[in-house]
Amino acid sequence: MPGLRRSEVAALADVSVEYYAKLERGNLAGASPAVLEAVARALQLDDAERAHLLHLAQSADGADVLARPRKRAGKKWTPHRSLQWTLDAITAGPAFVNNGRLDLLAGNELARAFYSDMYAGGPTPNMARYQFLDPGSRRFYADWELAADITVDVLRAEAGRNPGDKGLHDLVGELSTRSDEFRRRWGAHNVRRHGTGVKRFCHPLVGEVTLTWEAMAMAAEPGLTLVVYTAEPGSPSAERLELLASWTTSSRTDE
Repeated sequence: MPGLRRSEVAALADVSVEYYAKLERGNLAGASPAVLEAVARALQLDDAERAHLLHLAQSADGADVLARPRKRAGKKWTPHRSLQWTLDAITAGPAFVNNGRLDLLAGNELARAFYSDMYAGGPTPNMARYQFLDPGSRRFYADWELAADITVDVLRAEAGRNPGDKGLHDLVGELSTRSDEFRRRWGAHNVRRHGTGVKRFCHPLVGEVTLTWEAMAMAAEPGLTLVVYTAEPGSPSAERLELLASWTTSSRTDE
């Protein structure tokens, strides 16, 4: 918190400087909810940052173990039929499912066409890997810096919720090693909630599109998120999405 000394934060949180210094070093095990709330108020944390602090403390205590999504050992997740039917029923915009590591696990036909370059990288595309390691992402995202910030915010929040996720650790290690842009952002420890917004893209087939997006947690699949992109009805972006959809349908028919 700019302008606040450690002693001032400790005083605002009503704890000793020594105890607050211990918290700063990441020793959160045993910290009471009241103390954590007081620290959050002293540092003027927003809702996302406060939730991240509480997740870290729960992980340190092991209190969140039973609440974490259960891993499917040795079994690759595949969407159940009704989920794929739901995705396929969304025809006006790209719709897809991702996990906290930003792996694209399922999508409708328009999502696969929209992210065609990303899907070209392998059977399970990863949005963060594409964002920071594929030069094409700088052409695809019209606001590359903003998209990069959002990507790292999401990964940082996931790291707080699931600190033992080996796949996430491996991904962060790979990106930190290979991308200065990622390493700088990861080191900033920013956490934000991103559930809706507007993004601008430059698609290689249809050109510039501006899309709104909504991210919805899936009650039937804890830890997964359904994301739907839409364009303002009647806008040039909507017309370009319709054009992309028609090209996709024509290509499938010609096969």
